[in-house]
Amino acid sequence: MTSTTALPLSVLDLVPVPAGSTPSTALYNTLDLARRVEALGYHRYWLAEHHNMPGIASSSPEIVISQVARETSRLRVGSGGVMLPNHAPLKVAESFQTLEALFPGRIDLGIGRAPGTDPRTALALRRGGDLKADALPDMLNELFALAGPGPVDGTPRYVSAYPAAPLPPVYLLGSSDFSARVAAERGLGFAFAHHISPEPAVSSMYAYREEFKPSAGGFSEPHAILTLSVICADTADEAERLASSAALVMLLLPRGKRILIPSPEEALAYPYNEYDIEEMARNRTRVIVGDPSTVWSTIQGLAERSRADEVMITTIVHDHAARARSYELIATEAEK
Repeated sequence: MTSTTALPLSVLDLVPVPAGSTPSTALYNTLDLARRVEALGYHRYWLAEHHNMPGIASSSPEIVISQVARETSRLRVGSGGVMLPNHAPLKVAESFQTLEALFPGRIDLGIGRAPGTDPRTALALRRGGDLKADALPDMLNELFALAGPGPVDGTPRYVSAYPAAPLPPVYLLGSSDFSARVAAERGLGFAFAHHISPEPAVSSMYAYREEFKPSAGGFSEPHAILTLSVICADTADEAERLASSAALVMLLLPRGKRILIPSPEEALAYPYNEYDIEEMARNRTRVIVGDPSTVWSTIQGLAERSRADEVMITTIVHDHAARARSYELIATEAEK
């Protein structure tokens, strides 16, 4: 099956680890899912970066990117994203220029400005330095200055990232106007995390388009990706049942309780109180749940309102087969 939808569909994978399973199984599930969605016509496959979370096995996206790219032939594969404050820009440039050399024309470098973890873990990753998210512009300057062996504005480089392959296309990830405006100013791609902060999606995407400036080392025109959390099943009732797993994870995570992805049976049996139910209702605004027709209609509406060039879908459920089925149902509905 090859997707013919005018709206390109892509995947953001956090590599969820189901309760009763292992990180090894979760990582091999990622490789299986990548092969499946490539056959379904999906455009990109991005791997997230998260740390100190037992239910997420995506702490080293560059390693998994190499494996996904090796297991596929057409998909663009990249980071969604590398959390730049966690890393030395030289190392990021080296890693992604290596990936570009291995898989020319198929790699994306998505960059986030948040650490993607708690402050203590962030310090353990970077061991000092400026961990402020607003340091992103300076870190981008360093990244681009180190990429490739040639001179910068006529000045020779004394430190360069090798191998001397091009830096892949760069996208900034964000859930507010800040990254949207930085991406526009520098002529980079932009991906809005609607699954993290749904409210300002339209304003951020519009700001990116309106302020976009083409750049020689970036994009000639804006490219905006809308990232959505979606759980689709053959029936609305089954989708709701599957969604209970991620709902419990989202409820407990801000409270410092990090768990593997529970089964729907475990999640539905949890002793929720009235405050839990209220918080889960707020969290639900970040997730699209339903049967194929309902899900696709909602996706189309959000994409149209935000003027997205592409939609990237992340799906977290306990059962791998159900996760693969969700992506299949969306692709099939999009072709109608």
